[in-house]
Amino acid sequence: MIISYGEILADMIGREQNGTVSYERYAGGAPFNVACAIARSGGNSGFIGSVGNDIIGKYLCGFAKNQELDFVDITILPDVNTTLAFVELAPDGERSFCFYRKSTADYMLSEKSLEYIKKADTVHIGSLMLSESKGIEFADKAVEETKKHGKRLSFDVNYRDDIFPDAAKAKKIYAKYAQAADIVKYSENELEMFTGEKGLGGIKKVSRPDKLICVTLGGNGSAYCIGDRVQIVPSIKVKPIDTTGAGDAFYGALLGKLDGKNFLLLSDAELNNIFRFANIAGALATTARGAISSLPEKEQIEILM
Repeated sequence: MIISYGEILADMIGREQNGTVSYERYAGGAPFNVACAIARSGGNSGFIGSVGNDIIGKYLCGFAKNQELDFVDITILPDVNTTLAFVELAPDGERSFCFYRKSTADYMLSEKSLEYIKKADTVHIGSLMLSESKGIEFADKAVEETKKHGKRLSFDVNYRDDIFPDAAKAKKIYAKYAQAADIVKYSENELEMFTGEKGLGGIKKVSRPDKLICVTLGGNGSAYCIGDRVQIVPSIKVKPIDTTGAGDAFYGALLGKLDGKNFLLLSDAELNNIFRFANIAGALATTARGAISSLPEKEQIEILM
């Protein structure tokens, strides 16, 4: 069982027609996307988050209950609004974000929910909460409980410069969680930002013999590192429509495949197969709008293996 703590929000994805931009509402939030991707690709998954007592929050609660998750625990907070992310898409499907996130619900998580850690094999935490002191306080307690109960910790860097405009400050805050985690996901740009080296040049700077580093490479697939073991795993070619949540689809599929397995005991061939599966999940997730509506089922991925 993998449980994910963090933001659930509405992605408001823009569409321009005849000079007018309209926004379509989709469920999103990286940790929620990851939880759904785990379930969609055949894993056992639960999600814990918070929303406001508003029409967006009620929509998200209903949406989450209709997913294939083993459990959902979403706190509805009466005095704040649900977080929104406005998304603009380029012709190639790449997206840019603008968050509506002043005193909103996503980082106000209930400490009572830390009880779920006892039932988990892996605990996954998102990074958006780390921009707020309340979120940091919760993340610290989640890490403490995860270690206390001997569970595996997963962390997705998922850096957003409009949430963390001070990159140096973000690096300092993120470092504690990246170091504590057993599995960490970076994008190629994030790896360069946090190590100062281009491409995969810095991957061994953040690795350890007991740690799995995952790096998404866009259309080129992904890479992983365990100590001195470094492999690049290619993806499939697709025509992207919307890349929102593609990294989450990749990471959820990856975590689902690793659930119950000791990655230190897996051969390169076995890890390459798992990363290939995750790459295909991430690629297929770009072929439709929205982070969750586009998530592929396990059978769709396996056909392309």
